[in-house]
Amino acid sequence: MKFKKMGLWAAVLALATALSACSSGGKDAATNSPAGNSTAPSEATQSQTFKNELNIAVTAQPPTLDTAITVSAITFDISGNIFEQLYTLNANYEPVPQLAESVETSTDGLTYTFALRHGVKFHNGKEMTAEDVVASMNRWLTTNSRAKLLLPNAKFEQVDPYSVKLTVEKATSDVLLLLSSHAQFPSIMPKEAVESATADGIKEYIGTGPYKFKEWKQDQYISLEKFDDYQGVTAEASGYSGAKEAPTKTLTFHFVSDASTRIAGIKTGKYDVAASIPSESYDELAANTKIELHTYPGGALTAFLNTSNGLLASNDKYRQAILAALNDEEISLASYVKPELYSLAPGFMNPKQAQWSTDAGGELYNQANTDKAKQLLKEAGYNGQEITLLTTKDYAEMYTATLVIQEQLTKIGMKVKVDNYDFPTFLETKGDRSKWDLFVASTGYQLTPPQILAVNPDWAGLNNETVKNSVVAIREAATPEDAKKQWENVQKTLYEYGAATVLSHYNGVIATVKSIEGFQIQDSLIVWNAKVPE
Repeated sequence: MKFKKMGLWAAVLALATALSACSSGGKDAATNSPAGNSTAPSEATQSQTFKNELNIAVTAQPPTLDTAITVSAITFDISGNIFEQLYTLNANYEPVPQLAESVETSTDGLTYTFALRHGVKFHNGKEMTAEDVVASMNRWLTTNSRAKLLLPNAKFEQVDPYSVKLTVEKATSDVLLLLSSHAQFPSIMPKEAVESATADGIKEYIGTGPYKFKEWKQDQYISLEKFDDYQGVTAEASGYSGAKEAPTKTLTFHFVSDASTRIAGIKTGKYDVAASIPSESYDELAANTKIELHTYPGGALTAFLNTSNGLLASNDKYRQAILAALNDEEISLASYVKPELYSLAPGFMNPKQAQWSTDAGGELYNQANTDKAKQLLKEAGYNGQEITLLTTKDYAEMYTATLVIQEQLTKIGMKVKVDNYDFPTFLETKGDRSKWDLFVASTGYQLTPPQILAVNPDWAGLNNETVKNSVVAIREAATPEDAKKQWENVQKTLYEYGAATVLSHYNGVIATVKSIEGFQIQDSLIVWNAKVPE
């Protein structure tokens, strides 16, 4: 069994490597600047002086910088400069050491012993030791929704001052992938910071990364400054791993929800990086000789239906009526404008990832069948009850998709209202399932199905035994073929149960000034090696 599990592990890594050619912005991902590769330095680099501040425009204020308690991509974009992990992912999506030097796995696959790097300093000057790692990792295991779901009853313990061991309940093929994932990643911080954390999160943002927290001005910006005592690894920069030079003294992340303001800022040079460029502005910026556009496979625009509270939870036919009514081409064209920036496919995983790509449940995808939807509503006994669509204008594609869905559901006779909030309030409201019936979210791709939000009960309240059991079976499968069969069963169930539906797969677009050097994209922007000439 040990050999077979390692065979599956090797297969996952091989497939991840193939996927990275797409996800890192290779030729299959339409891009003006290949993601995963640093923007080429100028010929005059040796004599060139660079700006002391890098200004980055992001779409929303993060709900927190505490990575263990949020799925917010904005949190990672910022916190990834402050905090580091035991293991992280390189450009090929392979787990590689970061704060650990190495790991040894027991023959039964239940114990992982990590040797820690020596001399790593926290931003408060304290050296990182095993007690800090144990406190940080055990907090992650008990507070993080993904860790609680996929690593139940796991525990970290100190072996000696520079080594720790993780004990897991079951041997699975994805433990290092989970620890290395950038989504809800396990930040290593001082033991004291962990112990002072409350249910609302950590109180101090103290990590080991190349930048330390400086200031958070609510609704305006977060500022980070270079950590002069940073002790990084010397390996070549690759994805989230390798050397982190921090060549720019200050990183300032501006919260700019209005797309036109982000675009004006990148055109005038006010911002050096602008995230989430709307598709209708693509051609204009592509023609600007001072701007570089970076386009990369972003993820799946997904609708989540309430299966635990309210009208939709009372009868499966309500949810099936909604799936029958949705015209995904119409929704996606309104959300992304340019057809080349999205594609239609029912799979929740990246369509280019052969291991997990499947059309299971596809007969219930993009039906655009109003007659069927009306009949299902009638069978469910619909009597004009109002349903609530939850959304945020901070993400234009999510908001636009929600408005189109409102129109489509109104056409089948449903009474529909839209509640719009800023992004942090959207996430908070989402947690109260009495306040919404459906929401749309841009969900980034994951390496394995058990990591996706659609199967996480804490995300939208899904409580389905078939999904739960199949997720476990995926992780314990003896072969990749067995794992895929289980995943097909999960995806089919998500559609048949009406828990969620993919709307489309989208490409993300980030704009930078053309002169930027050291900028990278993997699943998000990477700026710890970025600099801009004066």
